[in-house]
Amino acid sequence: MEPTIIAGGCHADARGTILYNNTFNASPIKRVYFIENTSTAFVRAWQGHRIEQRWFAAIQGSFTIRLIAIDNWDTPASNLHQFCFVLDTKKMDILHIPKGYVSSIQAHEDGAKLLVMADYQLGDVKDEYRFDVNYFKKEF
Repeated sequence: MEPTIIAGGCHADARGTILYNNTFNASPIKRVYFIENTSTAFVRAWQGHRIEQRWFAAIQGSFTIRLIAIDNWDTPASNLHQFCFVLDTKKMDILHIPKGYVSSIQAHEDGAKLLVMADYQLGDVKDEYRFDVNYFKKEF
């Protein structure tokens, strides 16, 4: 399964604006948290999950999210294909990250906040994998 954007929408009238995502099914969600990087130069990479899924939504500012499907969790190839997505608060888009991916997260503005939703409670499974920021060859 590949990562996908679950498109949100926006409605504006004289009363104000509503951002919504009526197609997102939140039933698998067990916990939520926010990520706020220290600066726009910092890239939070590469961390992922073999079992768990994640859903990301920008709630302040915007982010570039890069994802890699891992071929071997002990020694992954360093030249794996990278998916690239941009999330911003102007839309209520939600990025679904299936199990088996690592992510790279970079904020475009100081103070940008990313909502993260997970389908397991903290500590339910040992499923956190981290690779050095320079482990994978850049495709961009």
